Amino acid sequence: MRDIYHDELDDIGKTLVKMSHLVATSMERATNALLDADLAGAERVISDDPEIDALRALTEERTFRLVAQQQPVATDLRVLVSGLHLVADLERMGDLALHVAKVARMRYPEIAVPVELRDVISQMGSVALSLVEKVADVIDGRDIELAQEIESEDDSMDALHRKLFTLLLSPNWSHGVEAAIDMTLLGRYYERYADHAVAVARRVVFIVTGTMPEPLHSSSAV
Repeated sequence: MRDIYHDELDDIGKTLVKMSHLVATSMERATNALLDADLAGAERVISDDPEIDALRALTEERTFRLVAQQQPVATDLRVLVSGLHLVADLERMGDLALHVAKVARMRYPEIAVPVELRDVISQMGSVALSLVEKVADVIDGRDIELAQEIESEDDSMDALHRKLFTLLLSPNWSHGVEAAIDMTLLGRYYERYADHAVAVARRVVFIVTGTMPEPLHSSSAV
């Protein structure tokens, strides 16, 4: 019976890693769709999102069942309770990639990003992808050092977010209110995607150590 229990724990961990890969693929495709007016890519992100949602629901159901049946303690309890937080953060990351894809679809056949902001958005997409790839490794290996790197790398996303607003507020902005709103929302989506990656990393540190690390940043993911 205990072997089945630990197999279930392992399967939940594998599901979290799978979700990390899925939300990485979604954000990569969404960013490419945004920068290249790739309607098919945007539609793929949108159509794949229910799979991420379903994995969250399945993981929550399995977790609640294990807690009820096995009454876990110590590390096992931390793994299961933290897993509920992790799956919620990962599902939200998928939603944020979905929002990016919807902007790309809404502006098609035009490219949604004005030329002077393409480099910033491209860099935000690259940082987002780097973060979520580390997230998968952190969950899989419970790597505390790599988890700490994720929080530090989030500084790069914050800096890009500030740069984006600097360009939007420039007196040289000539693309109107609608484009400014699009870019403001996109900046928010990428920033929050990174914030959720940080939340996952911090939760893994808690699983390993039993202590939630102090945040390096005061903002919270929503």
